[in-house]
Amino acid sequence: MLFEFDLKTPAQGMIDITREVREAITESGVDEGICVIFCPHTTGAVTINENADPDVKADFIFGMDKIFPDMKEFRHSEGNSDAHLKSSSVGASETVIVTKGRPLLGTWQGIYFCEFDGPRKRKFYVKVMRG
Repeated sequence: MLFEFDLKTPAQGMIDITREVREAITESGVDEGICVIFCPHTTGAVTINENADPDVKADFIFGMDKIFPDMKEFRHSEGNSDAHLKSSSVGASETVIVTKGRPLLGTWQGIYFCEFDGPRKRKFYVKVMRG
């Protein structure tokens, strides 16, 4: 079963989408299987990371900016080459095991949509499959 979600994003940041993923799994009725969370944007991404300390999200974006700074030498005419590099390094999707009708996540884990070139209106998809 495929679910589509809309987001309004900040300029950069990590948006916790764990609740939406849980809702999709519940609505799908799948008790055992897998769930794929997919970002269809070239300057956004999806990742799993800590959801207990909000400083982790700030540190993540700070670190990505240090690894992939915006540089005048970039040739891409839209001026967001750093966002493309960040997106490709994080990845467009995550796969999560579904067990007992819930995503199998660690105690401190959450699922995040990463925005590297906002603010924008974004989409992400959740595909839940029996396994």
